[in-house]
Amino acid sequence: MAKKASDNIKRYNNPGGPDIGVVSRRVIEKDGLYFKDIDGSGEVTPVNDWRLPPEERAAAYARTLTVKEKIAQLFTSDWRMGKYPTASPMSPQNENVVLDESGTLDDGEIRNKTIFGEQYLPGTTTLLKEWFNRHLILRANPAPDDLADWQNQLHAVAEECEHFIPVQVMSNSRNENGEVVFGMNDASGVFATWPGTLGIAAAVKGTGDMGIIDDFADCIRREWNATGLRKGYMYMADCVTDPRWQRSFGTFGEEPALIAEIFEHLIPGIQGSKEGVTPEGVSVTVKHFPGGGARENGFDPHYAAGQWNVYATPGSLQKYHLPAFEPAVKYHAASIMPYYSKPAAEKSAPQEDCNGKEIRLAPYGFAYNRTFIHDILRGQMGFKGYINSDTGIVHNMSWGVEMLDVPERIGFAVTNSGVDLISGLFDNEAGMEAYMRASNGYYDTHELPEGIRKGDVVLTDESLNRAVARTLTELFQQGMFEQPYADPQNAVRVVEDKADWEKAAKVHRQSVVLLKNEGVLPLTEGKLAGKKVYVEAFHKKAEAGTAATKALRQMLQGLELTEEPSQADYCILMVSPSSGEYFNATMGYLELDICEEKEVCNVTEDGRPAAETHRETMLSGANRIPEIAKAVHANAGKVIANINIPLAWEVGNVERYVDALTVGFDTYPSATLDVMFGRFSPVGRLPITLPKGDEALAVNQDGVCVSPNDVPGYAKDQYMPDSLKDENGKAYAYRDAAGNYYELGFGLKYE
Repeated sequence: MAKKASDNIKRYNNPGGPDIGVVSRRVIEKDGLYFKDIDGSGEVTPVNDWRLPPEERAAAYARTLTVKEKIAQLFTSDWRMGKYPTASPMSPQNENVVLDESGTLDDGEIRNKTIFGEQYLPGTTTLLKEWFNRHLILRANPAPDDLADWQNQLHAVAEECEHFIPVQVMSNSRNENGEVVFGMNDASGVFATWPGTLGIAAAVKGTGDMGIIDDFADCIRREWNATGLRKGYMYMADCVTDPRWQRSFGTFGEEPALIAEIFEHLIPGIQGSKEGVTPEGVSVTVKHFPGGGARENGFDPHYAAGQWNVYATPGSLQKYHLPAFEPAVKYHAASIMPYYSKPAAEKSAPQEDCNGKEIRLAPYGFAYNRTFIHDILRGQMGFKGYINSDTGIVHNMSWGVEMLDVPERIGFAVTNSGVDLISGLFDNEAGMEAYMRASNGYYDTHELPEGIRKGDVVLTDESLNRAVARTLTELFQQGMFEQPYADPQNAVRVVEDKADWEKAAKVHRQSVVLLKNEGVLPLTEGKLAGKKVYVEAFHKKAEAGTAATKALRQMLQGLELTEEPSQADYCILMVSPSSGEYFNATMGYLELDICEEKEVCNVTEDGRPAAETHRETMLSGANRIPEIAKAVHANAGKVIANINIPLAWEVGNVERYVDALTVGFDTYPSATLDVMFGRFSPVGRLPITLPKGDEALAVNQDGVCVSPNDVPGYAKDQYMPDSLKDENGKAYAYRDAAGNYYELGFGLKYE
């Protein structure tokens, strides 16, 4: 195919029906209407007839496809673009890029290795035409027209197969600002860029305006749809209950009712209707069922220490963790993603299902946990969409089923618990093995672990057809079988729409929370007249702080800046701590204190405090902050600081030295400065509670935290010992010298 597909699309108009878009596929004309020959039959079959319901067409197509073709639909994994050869931040650069004739697809071979596993991967054309895979994860950050061109080329190649299935490219969120973190937000800055999700929650919490979510969702829907990107691994309905969970970044905070209300607007807004995804919409994958926030002392389940969900208090699952998933059922989210972790019965208090019956907390990762997926989510809550596993469950994060081999894990997930799409690697061969073992006598000579039946670990025609029909239904609902092609020029126009960027910029300003103000802010022109200002930015790495300081000084070049704190009348400190490494176990508990070279304990393999220690630095230069403040105060100056909060930091090492304090949540520095200088009056409110200090997060020698892991910050006090409580009965939230608690919903305004 010498031409780019984008330049070779033929369109057919159906009055009152869907347009048909093809590059080379046969189009059937009958009764004055046009139908794409999807199944290759040359007839208007139920598969090809767009007048029939998506579910009916999907079921018919699942019966038509070959076993090999259906097994390929069970898997999704990272993929690369010709112009963007790195599949993901965790993948090596592809040194063997071989562009197809259009110059769009990468047809080179690669051995791809990530934390989720390693495998040989063919070129894109081979993957689509010979392997027949149709689900790809995109982590590159292309320009809108490149994104449209690439996906158009994928669909055009797919048209050349006997059976046509469009390519569903999925991505993590792309419309929030912040450090680009693999698996959370893989790309940012191309689409209209809002603050982090915690910042969006802070703005909604402060204004009470759900129109913010409506605008956010509508922006995502239009931008993604215009580029041809039709499925998002977003958003997180998880309720933050242990502040040391690194994935607090990406949530909407710790208040179940607020999270649920946000999803009431978010899902239909992105998908295009309250009845499910539409051709004008983008599919939403809500994660991570049944709530990933109940971490055991913050450990992340990408590594072994974090494989448990702990429900330390009775009824916490129903009270705090499940409510935000109810809108996903009510508004027909296309899919739901279970978390990696598994419930810890021995460490948990009794939990009830939706019918008030105590749950048997079987120690299987949630994607393998029939009780949670089949019985609770589908049977009791009524979810009708498909289940999309988290990435890597059949290889490196197979918690609870390590005793099974890879084909058995695939069968156990799909047949036993009801997973429909497995993320991680293209395990087509292992999937075929799981199917063949149902009838080839394999288990006549191979024993299964106790309690596991053959019928649980093989792929059957019934389970295969069920899973494939569910994912095909999504594609039929989206209209992608009829018209999957995007207009690259229109994609650029939509993404560059200034109105969306202006709305996003306003929410950046609304996300700023004023926590402390001793008569300092706003820094009006009158206050600044003839005054010297010292500014410095701090990051985890010193070089990043130096670069950010230079940029900050450039932004404030209209002021009289000084390089000496001792000469400053005002001092502005921009503080951006960072803790831990995503996807890697920490030596100790995830540190939340804003510290430099702090000695902290290691943890044992079973997650308990160890006698050995190590040193933690979350902020290079943190130990200089008291010195800077002392020098400014000696000059009768005032110190103002802003802290970026992707996690619920212990802020004492900053707050106690400053006269005014704001916080943002991956908020633009310009928006923070707008608040500081009085160009925008602060309205944001905290979406999470900031812990008092290490004493509020202490873990005893049995590995039990003094503040329970499964309860949000605003509710922790009722479970904490009286010896830690102050005169107001509060033990958990940080309290400043003015007596204000930095807890859920707190935020000051200018007088």
